[in-house]
Amino acid sequence: MSQAILKRIANGDASAVEDCLDKYGGLVWSIARKMLRNTEEAEDAVQEIFVDVWKNAGRFDEEKASETTFIAMIARRRIIDRIRHSTRRISTDSLDDVLLEPFTRADQTLQTSMEAEQAAEAMRTLRPEQQQVLRLSIVQGMSHQEISEATGMPLGTVKTHARRGLLHVRSAMGLDRESSLSREVAV
Repeated sequence: MSQAILKRIANGDASAVEDCLDKYGGLVWSIARKMLRNTEEAEDAVQEIFVDVWKNAGRFDEEKASETTFIAMIARRRIIDRIRHSTRRISTDSLDDVLLEPFTRADQTLQTSMEAEQAAEAMRTLRPEQQQVLRLSIVQGMSHQEISEATGMPLGTVKTHARRGLLHVRSAMGLDRESSLSREVAV
């Protein structure tokens, strides 16, 4: 099996950079074009995204995510940063046009996949008891009472583990910042 493109980039293989552009250029361009207002902004974003990809190639771990997911996540984060930065400046464009641009089914699937990967990564950082409670609740669909009975934990402890675990996952995924940003925008 050949070595991943990102590992080759991290090891200084000059040909890997071109391979990366060839293989993932279309993906990055489609994400940028769909999320940004115009072609020039998307072109700038694509350049910045690939610089970030090359800088972070050494952080790629194929056991945590695929190359496609890793690159798409970097692209999405970079573009969201650009959008946030542009919304801080006074703009003549409608904020609704920037933030509420419709997504295709493929975009939604990709975003859902990236968010699921991010949530799973955040779950792995929880204490074992919090992981157990959240897995039983989310995956098995068990109520707090059922979890308490199945694990022998007091009901209050189950609720505390669930609440603290969810707060930690939301924080790790940046949802607390995004929800406060959307509240600011709504005002």
